[in-house]
Amino acid sequence: MIYNRIEQNRRRSALFVFLMFVLLGLLGYGVGELTGTRYYMPVIAVAFAAISSLVSYYYGDRLVLAMSHARPAEQPEDAEVMNAVQGLAIAAGLPAPKVYIIDDTAPNAFATGRDPQHASIAVTSGLVQKLDRSELEGVIAHEMSHIANRDMLYMTLVAILAGAVILLADWSRRWLWWGGRVRGRRSSGAGIIALVAILLMILAPIFAALIQLAISRQREFLADAGGAKLTRYPEGLASALEKIAADPEPLEVANKATAHMFIYNPLRDHGGWLNSLFSTHPPIEERVARLRSM
Repeated sequence: MIYNRIEQNRRRSALFVFLMFVLLGLLGYGVGELTGTRYYMPVIAVAFAAISSLVSYYYGDRLVLAMSHARPAEQPEDAEVMNAVQGLAIAAGLPAPKVYIIDDTAPNAFATGRDPQHASIAVTSGLVQKLDRSELEGVIAHEMSHIANRDMLYMTLVAILAGAVILLADWSRRWLWWGGRVRGRRSSGAGIIALVAILLMILAPIFAALIQLAISRQREFLADAGGAKLTRYPEGLASALEKIAADPEPLEVANKATAHMFIYNPLRDHGGWLNSLFSTHPPIEERVARLRSM
């Protein structure tokens, strides 16, 4: 059952990435036909998004750790979490990631780093204090799964594609707003192409954001399944997620730039269908139900 879950989540993630490529291709074609810019503006948009994402990919882990006020795990009271990380790294066949502690009473954790050789796991002091050993190992195994699945690489690719879509749509809207001329064509399909291109300029950024969020949610499900596979005890992670979600303490270092990285959204978004649609994390209830069905 657990292997079916993992494979299903991987297929869905691959499908979402394919849809992102299709969306970027359609938008690029439509803008090229509408403005006569052909291919060079889409290329510029992709290049700009790629450069921004690659800078974040190589140096973003240091920035995220600094923003979260994370310190290296070096103190005697950090021995439990360090031992858990080292043991699970051996079980996963991965290099032991660096371990950081965020001195905050709210229980939470995240992983960062561009590949398993440059990975770090950060946990809050509240996580270590409020979870038992099996729950702590469940959370760390979830983050280890993110590292094993190279989710930073995956999400960087998605960020490049989403950034390119947003930049291209924004450039084309500004081009038309400031008096850019629509490429003149007398064919019967010219009006339809222009209409479709304008609709894509408006809707493509929304679709790109939704696809990006859907991929993020699928990677969380995949990390949950991978973590349960690693510990061979899904209940540990399920119980940990329930405790983390029920804890009333706010995470003081939380912000919109880093919230998506944590195992549980520290900003405590309000419920409701619309907020759930635009959330980077699946509902805790659904995650727990999937874990307990394994």
